[in-house]
Amino acid sequence: MIFHDSLESLLSGSDVLSLHCPATPGNDGIINARTLAMLPDKAIVVNTAWGILIDEDALVQALRSGRIFAAGLDVFRTEPGGNPALAALPNVFLLPHIGSATEETRDAMGFRALDNLDAFFAGREPSDRVA
Repeated sequence: MIFHDSLESLLSGSDVLSLHCPATPGNDGIINARTLAMLPDKAIVVNTAWGILIDEDALVQALRSGRIFAAGLDVFRTEPGGNPALAALPNVFLLPHIGSATEETRDAMGFRALDNLDAFFAGREPSDRVA
């Protein structure tokens, strides 16, 4: 594993960039024309985190030019629906954000929510407290 002390260092060594950061004001458009240019030629961009992380117009341009080889996206700036310009490209794989859409996972999510409600109403700390 290699530690990168800056985004620039990370990008310059990333043949595949997979985004997993939060949607914060500081991360809005973090992948843009400038940062895409820092990636090696023919890099692949994957975003399964948040649609706001990518400037989609810049990504479309980089994909059309061949500078970026391909992209895999399951989140978009405009949801639902996504970006028609991305959908029109043959080097883009689009999927709705449905990674948890299995019967087992959805059942587990529901039971966990019920467990949290039971804990709250019994005066205990819920295991998944948000605030």
